Amino acid sequence: MEVILLEKIANLGSLGDKVSIKNGYARNYLIPKGKAVVATAKKIAEFEVRRAELEKIAAEKLAAAQARADALSKLHITIEHKAGDEGRLFGSVGTHAIADAIVKAGVQVDKSEIRLPHGTIRHLGDFEVHVHLHADINAVCAVQITAEA
Repeated sequence: MEVILLEKIANLGSLGDKVSIKNGYARNYLIPKGKAVVATAKKIAEFEVRRAELEKIAAEKLAAAQARADALSKLHITIEHKAGDEGRLFGSVGTHAIADAIVKAGVQVDKSEIRLPHGTIRHLGDFEVHVHLHADINAVCAVQITAEA
């Protein structure tokens, strides 16, 4: 299936690109989320009329993501969690707990934007958490896991 992208999608293309993708990806994700439209002659013409508007919206999203990335890079988050004597946590600290701590610190982040490439955090210490804010912008936030008193 061929679609026209209405915004930049990582590993796929940028605004206005006509790409060929699997039917399910288009039907179940890109089209319902408003990230793409089916590439028919009528839709291509409509897209060309709206191109300037869509580029302006994309630039605004990029600027907002950059501002959030700057705020995240200045943060140092501390999360208290129950831990044993050797520094192993009872349970783990995942994306939900990290997102809640960042939101409490004043920066709006969704848990789906947080990337933990090595899985959940299971011991005390200092960690760098990557936050995927935009197709072009990734931020790093310092997170410290401490034992509850």
